[in-house]
Amino acid sequence: MPVPQTHDEAVAAAHRLAAQLAPGAIQRDRDGATVIPVDALAALDDSGLLGITVPAADGGPGLGPCTLAEVARVLAAADPSIAQVPQGHFLMVDVLAVHGTPEARKRLYGEVLAGRRLGNALAERGGAHAQDLRTRIAGGRLDGVKYYTTGALTSAWIAVSARDETGGLVLAFVARDAEGVAVDTDWDVIGQRATISGTATFTNVLVEPGMCVDYGHAYQQPQQLGARAQLYHAAIEVGIAGAALADARGYLRTKARPSTEAVRTGVTQAADDPHVRHRYGRLATRVRAAEALLDSAARTLEEITLTPADAEAATRGSLAVAAAKAFGSEVAVDAGSELFQLCGTSAAASKYDLDRHWRNARTHSVHDPLDWKYHHIAAYELADVQPPNHGQL
Repeated sequence: MPVPQTHDEAVAAAHRLAAQLAPGAIQRDRDGATVIPVDALAALDDSGLLGITVPAADGGPGLGPCTLAEVARVLAAADPSIAQVPQGHFLMVDVLAVHGTPEARKRLYGEVLAGRRLGNALAERGGAHAQDLRTRIAGGRLDGVKYYTTGALTSAWIAVSARDETGGLVLAFVARDAEGVAVDTDWDVIGQRATISGTATFTNVLVEPGMCVDYGHAYQQPQQLGARAQLYHAAIEVGIAGAALADARGYLRTKARPSTEAVRTGVTQAADDPHVRHRYGRLATRVRAAEALLDSAARTLEEITLTPADAEAATRGSLAVAAAKAFGSEVAVDAGSELFQLCGTSAAASKYDLDRHWRNARTHSVHDPLDWKYHHIAAYELADVQPPNHGQL
């Protein structure tokens, strides 16, 4: 499919892809890393959506955060695992837009516009934290081991964070099929199972000239790379929340029986139980609020752009997204649990796989701590303390 050129075209393409993904979402959840979802990922790659944020100067439509957030939300409502696979892809498209070398922009944007996906290998295990990097690049050769490598397994290229010979933080783009690159399927988690975000090993991998970016410099100036990356994560959570609400509604209207206690008061349909209506109405309101907060954050980033005018503008964008991500994550987790309170014991039958909503939300929501997002919002509101300038906010 050609790359959509407008917001409406992109959202329409997302709905078409979502319709393809939804029927297989339960089976992909059950399969986890034992079955690589090649058909679903091929549909993603063929949708044209991978190129929607490529800048106009590089041959793309240059669509912004409002489009990206809505696309991610729509896809996540159908299958949040498949929706998460290109999250790192869109971050790398943004990184290239601001910091990519001419060689990297020309080559990688050409690949992206042709439907070839960029994977990521940023986080590591075993250190003091996930960004305590031991991966090194020296003499144009890359060595290291990564984990949480969402999208890397089936990507065309992988963006790998590493320390160079001076200790500086760099981002090296290497071909997935390059000699010395190995990606495993050792991904065993309770949710987001089909992302298969396992271990990637890089052994003496050649990094071609021009395919390395000074990544540390990206966070030494006002930036919105982190905010845009987090906006996509927020959209995944909001999509999960909407899907859980929709499944609750469908189950209440077609399958649920009223509780014995409700029947004693004259209720004949589960959806007529006043407590069910109260809980459903409260949950629906919170989901709508999460959707509105996501939209507001996207509009803020649209205004600020990828290159904020100053630190104050960057702060405004980062905190807008922090609020959307924190609140959206809480609502998604609550919706995945509240579904069963609304629908009753029968909804817990494994054949429905309705627990996937909670498992997906719970797994994805701990990607980075929500408490720190609220902390940074309060620190700015109460004491004018600007948030940290990094990729998690």
